[in-house]
Amino acid sequence: MKVVLQNITKIFPSRNKKTKDEVIAVNDFNFEIPDGKLVCLLGPSGCGKSTTLYMISGLQAPTSGKIFFGEDDVTKLSPENRGIGLVFQNYALYPHMTVQQNILFPLQNFKGENRLSKEVMLKRANEAAKLVQIEEYMNRKPAELSGGQQQRVAIARALVKMPRVLLLDEPLSNLDARLRLQTREEIRRIQRSTQITTIFVTHDQEEAMSISDYIVIMKLGVIMQTGKPQNVYDDPANLFVAKFLGAPPINVFSGKVENGKLYVGEEAVLDVKGVEDQEVYVGIRPEGFKLDKDGKLSVKVTGVDVMGRDISVVSTSESSLNPVVRSIISADEMGNISGDVAKFNLKEHKVFIFNKETEERVRFGKQVAAHQKIVEEMEAEGQSYVVHNGPLPREADDVAKESVLPEPPKNVFVRAFLAVKNFFIKVGEFFKKLFKKKDENKEEADATPTEEVKTETVDEIKSEEVKTEAVDEIKIEEVKTEEVSEKPKKSAKKPAKTDNEG
Repeated sequence: MKVVLQNITKIFPSRNKKTKDEVIAVNDFNFEIPDGKLVCLLGPSGCGKSTTLYMISGLQAPTSGKIFFGEDDVTKLSPENRGIGLVFQNYALYPHMTVQQNILFPLQNFKGENRLSKEVMLKRANEAAKLVQIEEYMNRKPAELSGGQQQRVAIARALVKMPRVLLLDEPLSNLDARLRLQTREEIRRIQRSTQITTIFVTHDQEEAMSISDYIVIMKLGVIMQTGKPQNVYDDPANLFVAKFLGAPPINVFSGKVENGKLYVGEEAVLDVKGVEDQEVYVGIRPEGFKLDKDGKLSVKVTGVDVMGRDISVVSTSESSLNPVVRSIISADEMGNISGDVAKFNLKEHKVFIFNKETEERVRFGKQVAAHQKIVEEMEAEGQSYVVHNGPLPREADDVAKESVLPEPPKNVFVRAFLAVKNFFIKVGEFFKKLFKKKDENKEEADATPTEEVKTETVDEIKSEEVKTEAVDEIKIEEVKTEEVSEKPKKSAKKPAKTDNEG
């Protein structure tokens, strides 16, 4: 089943009534997913890939645009009527049901003409379980299965309906590394055997590169590049794609083009005839280095990582935008590394130039013909090489917006508390400024000698006045004390009452 997305846009309204900044999760998405292919939506967290998947499934409605399954417009069709199978990240199995009951559940919900007999449902469930290799666990409950087995049950439950389109939302993210490798191979095997059009969402570029027929790389709701995995790796359209694909990641340097030569720092590393003079970013894949004692690019070696067949030379460069530069060379050349400085020549097809302002690719030499060949191949298959609306989202635009304080709640007491709190904060800031100003004035006064003398004189006069006042106070206290002491004496002269008088 071919899936066509036409100008799909999804906008979420702002939760902040003051700013009213809408969130554009998916922006003018155009893509055609061929029948029977496995396509990966790939990108960092928050790029809009899961939102796109949910719009295809019908769980979310697009703000604008249309979705077609074949020739059928399903934009406003409910999820249960689209003929999709959806596998969630957290499996979403029913814990009180056995594996068999979980797989049967979608079939039991068929109504009317689509309703199946019990024998047919059991046959389909057994076939789906056999396909994902869990037929021996049919009487177990999900809690008695491993993570990989639970994921297979979820896939079997999605496949048992014989969907027109299979949707997988990061199905491997909860699995450990070894199990993830096994499960993704199983997903690829199942997809090839069933020939169901499959859309796979992931942030792991290794997963996308290994199992997909096509990848769609997204950033900030925009398609950055589409194509076959190897083609996208070999011919990235912009800096973001080059940095996102590859392990170890691509090495990025600050450079320039002058008189047909590419410079990294002060070193001319390649001839790039036909390229205009400009400031550029230079991307070099780790496997693009050739160790040579007379090489044109010099780096300072900080270590060597042995990886068996290959070794990774870890180094630094003043022109590098990465913390370290990684160069993968054959282990046979390890003996040729001596001293703190290593020199390399570069493989032209592994060196990418990007305009420093737009971050778009600048091709040179044989790269131009290689790119044209890839474009022609994709057009013959009905695919577009790069689709994006307007200027590419740049790396510099990734800075998070300043957080806006939420609107105070309507509760009167809470508002009063917040108002008092803000008042004391402002008072505290006022006194801080006041004391700071006094300290500055004092420093200025200390810096002037004449003012110091005056200050000391004034202080001495004040101290003398204080002493005089203190002496006067002491005298007054003595007088008061004498007056108080005389009063008891007068009362003591009164004759005491005798027994006769009583």
